[in-house]
Amino acid sequence: MERVIESMEETSFKPIVQVVGLGPGTLEQIPLGIYRLIHNEKQLICRTKEHPAIRELQAEGIEIESFDELYEAHDEFASVYEAITEQLVQKAEADERPVYAVPGHPLVAEETVQQLKMKEAEGAIALKIWGGQSFLDPIFQALGIDPNDGFQLRDGTSFYNTTWEMTTHLLVTQVYDSMIASDLKLTLLERLPETYEVKLVRAAGTTEERVFSLPLVDLDRSMEVDNLTALYVPPVEEPTLTYRDFSTLREVIQTLRGPGGCPWDKKQTHASLKKYLIEETYEVLEAIDEEDDEHLVEELGDVLLQVMLHAQIGEDEGFFNVEDVIETLTAKMVRRHPHVFGEGTAGNADDVKLTWEAVKQAERETGKTSSVLEEVSSAQPALLFAYELQKKAAKVGFDWGESAPMWEKWKEETLELAEELKSGSHENAVKEYGDVLFVLVNIGRHFGIHPEEALLTSNQKFIKRFRYIERKLEEEGITPEEATLVKMDQLWDQAKEEQRKGE
Repeated sequence: MERVIESMEETSFKPIVQVVGLGPGTLEQIPLGIYRLIHNEKQLICRTKEHPAIRELQAEGIEIESFDELYEAHDEFASVYEAITEQLVQKAEADERPVYAVPGHPLVAEETVQQLKMKEAEGAIALKIWGGQSFLDPIFQALGIDPNDGFQLRDGTSFYNTTWEMTTHLLVTQVYDSMIASDLKLTLLERLPETYEVKLVRAAGTTEERVFSLPLVDLDRSMEVDNLTALYVPPVEEPTLTYRDFSTLREVIQTLRGPGGCPWDKKQTHASLKKYLIEETYEVLEAIDEEDDEHLVEELGDVLLQVMLHAQIGEDEGFFNVEDVIETLTAKMVRRHPHVFGEGTAGNADDVKLTWEAVKQAERETGKTSSVLEEVSSAQPALLFAYELQKKAAKVGFDWGESAPMWEKWKEETLELAEELKSGSHENAVKEYGDVLFVLVNIGRHFGIHPEEALLTSNQKFIKRFRYIERKLEEEGITPEEATLVKMDQLWDQAKEEQRKGE
């Protein structure tokens, strides 16, 4: 029952805090050793008097002191727990050997004890812990569930969806007022329907034990909750309710690639999927330009599908899996953001860029890359590839500082292109045409114009104007093939004017 202290000689000169667990309910659930300790000390410091055993101990003449007033003095629980810990350490330093009582078991869902353990690790105090019965056993019994099937224990005051596995038993403690119950309900409703049946367990293991079943939507308005109340959320069995979980997506991809899966998915390779990744990426850009959030969600999902397929292929071939992808990305983000995750500082976006490049430069110096241009993927569209190459070269000083020489270079390349076109040398004309495009990309970069975005805008503008021509011709009963170039050029000018008015 008493936690073993390895070296009494080590702790004999340290202030001592004694911690006892009061169990989940009445005195009958307190172990005999703890009961005797309390009576020998005649004085007990409790985190809160709101516990059935406290009233019984007071009736037996035990002097009770509590920290209840700290809950009123602080706005956040973290501050309350820090204050409790500091006061206990001060009492220990005054050689009072305080006996500190907490509900349940001291090492189960008790933040103040965790903070005392940190003080012990720092050498400030020595802890003696007597473990009472935790609230878990009577809750399991009241609900009739087997924790061996898998369960999670979460704090209602800091519950997040990202830490919840829907397919296991979920117990949420600290549901002691309607505000916490309301916040918890709203969080759970992000993934569960309003009618999903949950249970509130109150005073488990005592004569006042009650279990209430209710729809999730009524969690904050159906009954009184207090510090002896816990919420139980049964495992989700309906597959569609787990569609938001990453683990479900991974299982779907594994199934598609596994025995009995989809023949198309099973035969894909990294190389065969390349074109689909490019297509899906451009469809994401289209959704962004359309400012259509619903479409963007769908297209981002298609890109994620490509990532998951590549990761599954890597796992099937024994080289890597999706966890490796996630770990590599997370490590890179932490490493390249020392102003967020380390001791670095960055006052604005420009500072962030400088930090990012400094970290990348350090990576190059460790042998990861021998040239700044190696970081630019040659698999990009040529226009984007040119832009990224120029941007990398510019960062190490290979760049004109003004636009005038760029325009001169453009004129030079344009004349060379005209000469090659006139001479009839197609091969040389292709090279010169590429030089003209390359210079134009550089001019755009100098003025903050991204070539892909600019050309995409022009493409969309062309589509709108040409569709205007088709629509007007159709109204006149004419097809584009039947119309003259002069007619279509007139309609083109009309489309430009209409577009200007719309802007």
